[in-house]
Amino acid sequence: MTRGRPVELDWYGCDLRSGQIVEQLQAITSPPLSRKLGTSTTATMSLALDGAPREWEAATTPGRTMLVPVDRATDLPIGAWLTLTRAGGSAPTVELGGATPEAYFDRRYTAPVSQFGVDQAVLFTATGAPLLVDAPPFVFDAPDSGILGSYSVGDGDDRTILSVWQELTAGGGPEWTVDVAWSPDRSGFVLPIRVRPQIGTVTENPEPIFDLPGSISSYTLAESYEEGKGATSVLASGEGEGTSRLRSDLVTADDLLAAGYCRWEYRYTPADGLTDPGQLTAHALEELAVTRAGATVWTVEAVASRAPRVIADFGLGDSIRIEIARSPRHPHGATAVARCWSWSLDPGQDRISPILVEDS
Repeated sequence: MTRGRPVELDWYGCDLRSGQIVEQLQAITSPPLSRKLGTSTTATMSLALDGAPREWEAATTPGRTMLVPVDRATDLPIGAWLTLTRAGGSAPTVELGGATPEAYFDRRYTAPVSQFGVDQAVLFTATGAPLLVDAPPFVFDAPDSGILGSYSVGDGDDRTILSVWQELTAGGGPEWTVDVAWSPDRSGFVLPIRVRPQIGTVTENPEPIFDLPGSISSYTLAESYEEGKGATSVLASGEGEGTSRLRSDLVTADDLLAAGYCRWEYRYTPADGLTDPGQLTAHALEELAVTRAGATVWTVEAVASRAPRVIADFGLGDSIRIEIARSPRHPHGATAVARCWSWSLDPGQDRISPILVEDS
């Protein structure tokens, strides 16, 4: 049982290429650490030189190392930060700037790919093939999604893997993230690249619960029908111009219109180069399902030692239950289930702050 125990992190400085541990760095302190689905986050760690191990320099060299914090109570790594900057001098500490492994995807360029009618997971492994060469200890965890897609990109396009993957996801493709795990012999860490139609465990009855009163110290519910977040009419178009441009059927939320909603139109071009009207219509239907009710986002701040444990109890993409007994915004209480889109952990302040997005 970890509930009630403070979050204490054991830090390791590791060789970036192999993932092997160089030194344990207990003298590191950090600001709140955060992770987001499908993109990178940054942090600046402080290493106290008094008490630092002999090989601290080799364990923190920019471009050669990564810093991995492990939750002492669960023995699970909660993330990895590639060391990008190091600064020190007359001060008793050295400041280490790092970014999560997704940042590396913006420093590698995609392999030339021209794939049509293949599983969407293949588009990720094909365009991301350079990540397995002269790279950090990435391994692909990308089983077939059961959804077909097409994509073309050339070396001369100068497209980074990050930009291509974000484009594929924005066009209705799979979600992805980079996990961190102990190597089999526990001498270091590996970085599984997880690609799924949906990341995480998505369920209507999740076990992790953030509650008020309980673990929640404060929360905000933000609702938006801004452009790109809310629509009752969606049209997806293929590549091209004028009359030769293929389009989906116009899909509308007829039930909302009948209930008195205005028509809010959204037109877009899926990023995976679809040319079949049926596939375009399928994309439009998916987009309408997401945007018809607008965006509903819960920002929660909770006591980490009383809340579900990050990684052990929940991670990116997982469903989480929110239970509010009473508050000024919800005087009669509220219950919701939403997916974890990002989280921020501040062990020093005993604070965990997930961003939770409700599905429409």
